[in-house]
Amino acid sequence: MSTEHTITDQELAASLGDTFTSEFAEVNGVRLHYVSGGEGPPLVLLPGWPETWWEYRKLMPALAERHRVIAVDIRGMGASEKPESGFEKKTMARDIKELIHHLGYERAAVAGHGIGAMVAYACAANHPEVVEKVAILNTTHIDDSYYDFPMVPRPGDAPPHRWWLAFNQVRELPEQLLAGRSRHIIDYMFGISLVNPDAITDFDRRVYAQAYDAPGAIRACTGWFQTYQQDIADFASYPRVTVEMLGLAYGPFFAYMEKALTASGTNVRVAEIKGSRNYLVEEQPEAVLAAFADFFN
Repeated sequence: MSTEHTITDQELAASLGDTFTSEFAEVNGVRLHYVSGGEGPPLVLLPGWPETWWEYRKLMPALAERHRVIAVDIRGMGASEKPESGFEKKTMARDIKELIHHLGYERAAVAGHGIGAMVAYACAANHPEVVEKVAILNTTHIDDSYYDFPMVPRPGDAPPHRWWLAFNQVRELPEQLLAGRSRHIIDYMFGISLVNPDAITDFDRRVYAQAYDAPGAIRACTGWFQTYQQDIADFASYPRVTVEMLGLAYGPFFAYMEKALTASGTNVRVAEIKGSRNYLVEEQPEAVLAAFADFFN
């Protein structure tokens, strides 16, 4: 990476159109980076790991025709601040609540994928007065079923074996192993989760590797995983979510998400995104846009 051009968020934002800008906000004691553009009701987009706000690049220009789109690097991600603490999803949900108010809105629609989906769910559960509607993309909020993931898969267990959940629980070692080498784990995660590997290009992967290569960035992203015990306890204390909720998932995960979201929400619909696995935003953007248009509009 040291011999390559550093890709800036300003350049990336400008590539999406003239209305998009890269900005920062101080909220809830943390400095968050976000890219926004368009006009209309606000729609906040929260990315997953190992991505950044750039995950939503294929959606943002179209969404901006009807919404003020705000794609956020969550606490510890990308150009956002990487504090030593505050990675509980309940705390990160407050980050988003305060960002919405900081931007001058009383309420906003929120969508999240991966870790961002957990934050989006926690925001709807804890701050329903702020969340107009919420979309949960291919990741339910962590619950106590995570304690049942095996350290060693049995013969015949369906992949993937989620070894990275345990790896990211370890303190200090991930940044020692991955500093300057995050492209390896980025390529691995996309490799096991993309039907079409070309959906996330070499350039896109460079953007993500640049965001995660520094030891501080690796330490921060492991913080999202190292709070899981508290996140599980917090989830158990939440009432059913009353905010209107959309779940999007691919084939094998669809039935589980439908069951889980229906049990935890009072007004839920779930749709299947075919031709994808985990990274459905980048692999099937047209299908996600259609689902968003039907739900948020």
